[in-house]
Amino acid sequence: MSEVSVRGRVIRDMIAHISNDNLIGQKLKSGELRKKLVEPKWKCPACFSMEHIPMGNFQMELLSRKESPRQDYIILQLHGGGYIGAMRNAYRSFAGLYNEVSKGMDVLTIDYRVAPEDPYPAALLDAAEAYGWLRARGWHSRQVIVAGDSAGGGLALALCMYLKDHNQRLPGGLVLMSPWADLTASGPSYEDNYGRDPLFGNTRDSLIYNRDYVGQNDPRHPYISPMFGEYWGFPPMLLQAGSVEMLLSDSIGVAYKAQQQGVKVRLHIYKGMFHVFQMGMMMMPESKMAWREIGRYFEVVTGR
Repeated sequence: MSEVSVRGRVIRDMIAHISNDNLIGQKLKSGELRKKLVEPKWKCPACFSMEHIPMGNFQMELLSRKESPRQDYIILQLHGGGYIGAMRNAYRSFAGLYNEVSKGMDVLTIDYRVAPEDPYPAALLDAAEAYGWLRARGWHSRQVIVAGDSAGGGLALALCMYLKDHNQRLPGGLVLMSPWADLTASGPSYEDNYGRDPLFGNTRDSLIYNRDYVGQNDPRHPYISPMFGEYWGFPPMLLQAGSVEMLLSDSIGVAYKAQQQGVKVRLHIYKGMFHVFQMGMMMMPESKMAWREIGRYFEVVTGR
């Protein structure tokens, strides 16, 4: 789309209004509101089944379609939240959408450990353990597609670097929504979009400057900021980002570097959109288009 839709502008401006509110805006930007959010129990739609899988340090949820599920590929979902926010209902809805646009793939979503209680490398180790759990149950690496948004997108890239360094086969594909790949916040968009980003703009006291996850470690370490890693041998990746988000440089930098190192990459920057605008689900044209694009990516990667 060459122009922002009316509904997209309304939702973007509504987010900006809420995030600038003196009462809740700073709590939203810092992640404090999310950490304290108490959600109602998620009601699994009748067309799905949900299996809860306890692991040693974290929990996982496996969403499956009851009728005509696909048995050839599976999606490993890594949720966002700045490494300080745990799993929430929006990602269970994401799992349903991933299942829908993939025409029936199961979706394994992990509720990995988060900071400040569990800083780096807890999230990475949990992601690697979940990937190993899938492999141990007979899934070939190429049958696993890793999908992540924001911190989950960065974690997906870090997972691939970790697997490669440990001589393990990489997954068959990557879907990255506004990946947080540079925890040094050094890209040009952190300044260029400072006054335009409705979620994180106009303040340095937001979760994108939070060091709870990094701790005393070097934020340029590729397992923390995969922007600074190597992408040789990575699977085909789809990156989606919004043109007004402060993290836009992360997507552009990852796409450029990966492409230079021989990776098949598609980067789509959605005009006027904000960080992880795909949360709009089916409520605005831009998010609908993004999910359709993800569906096409699945078709290309799986040949089906």
